[in-house]
Amino acid sequence: MYMQNLGYALTQVVHNFGASAVIGGAVAALWLAPRPELERALGWLVLSGWAAQIASGAAFGAISFYYYEQFPDISYAGTVALVIKVACAASGFSLAVFYLLVAGGRPQAWRRGIWLIMVFLATTALTAAVFLLWFK
Repeated sequence: MYMQNLGYALTQVVHNFGASAVIGGAVAALWLAPRPELERALGWLVLSGWAAQIASGAAFGAISFYYYEQFPDISYAGTVALVIKVACAASGFSLAVFYLLVAGGRPQAWRRGIWLIMVFLATTALTAAVFLLWFK
């Protein structure tokens, strides 16, 4: 049980830092004066955060499967929350890649729109996480 709990705890640390990066990076990009070089650095931070969210989310399932030989049994509400989280993570990761590839030279209003979508995806994923936690 010790190794299982250690695995979950370390995975949760990565998951929490990923969540901090996706919401913090997106909000910082909106709040700070528009500077493309800073926004690009924040784009990498947000991309890394989404990657951490995806990897650690998969690790939660893998740990459960390793120790119980099945994935966690979650309620309907928990399943809906998980689907929302996965959709947000996949969309956020894809949007961050897109932003890093094409943002250079785009108008500030276009970049701001992308960051608003990133904030929406991050807050939606964080909200879904609460439902997943309490409606297992």
